[in-house]
Amino acid sequence: MRELNAGISFFLKRRIKISTNLTDCLHLWHPDLVERSILNREESFGFWKNIIFVAVFFVITPVTIGVSLFSLFSLKKNEVVEKKFNTTNLIVSPKSGVSVYASLPGNVPTVSSSIEYADARPQIIKNYLESYNSPLTPYANLIVETADEYSIDFRLITAISQQESNLCKIIPPGSYNCWGWGITSVGSLGFDSFADGIETVSKGLRQNYLNKGYSTVDEIMSKYTPQSNGSWAYGVNSFMDQME
Repeated sequence: MRELNAGISFFLKRRIKISTNLTDCLHLWHPDLVERSILNREESFGFWKNIIFVAVFFVITPVTIGVSLFSLFSLKKNEVVEKKFNTTNLIVSPKSGVSVYASLPGNVPTVSSSIEYADARPQIIKNYLESYNSPLTPYANLIVETADEYSIDFRLITAISQQESNLCKIIPPGSYNCWGWGITSVGSLGFDSFADGIETVSKGLRQNYLNKGYSTVDEIMSKYTPQSNGSWAYGVNSFMDQME
């Protein structure tokens, strides 16, 4: 009987031990514990990953800044050297896009704008007459001087001569009349020379037209050539524009 009780007691203890071991094993493999273990491992990995990124940042950033500063100083040094040795005289051989300024003398002579304009006008008239091979070319200065004398536009009688005679190339022989001045049904007025014609026409435009209120080319046309349909004024105005 004692032996039987001892055997049963041993069996029960053995069973309890096995059950405890199984319970411990099941407890170890519980889903919550497994998930926590995985999260712990991920947190540990993330921590070390951040440590590595921080270390790389603090190593690479100073190197990058240093290389950039070195490149910047090298470029500036090259520019200084290039400026030092590239000393082409821009006054003698200016380059496109380069503005060249010369220092002005202390005492600058002054010339009135009216004198500068008067000096330019004879050349404007001469260039225009030369471009058409006109016989009036040698009289460019006289044309401007006479225009000033009678206070008329310096381009006017040249433009009229272009309209009337193609700048004195189509005129009655020996008449020197380039302006169709005084032409009537019975004949035309002649001058002793081109200079005489310049004087007479300029004076006549002042006394017979401008002083009587014919102040525009269109108004002059109404008396100068009343049969014109407007082409005369259009031509004279166009020729004057070409001499600006």
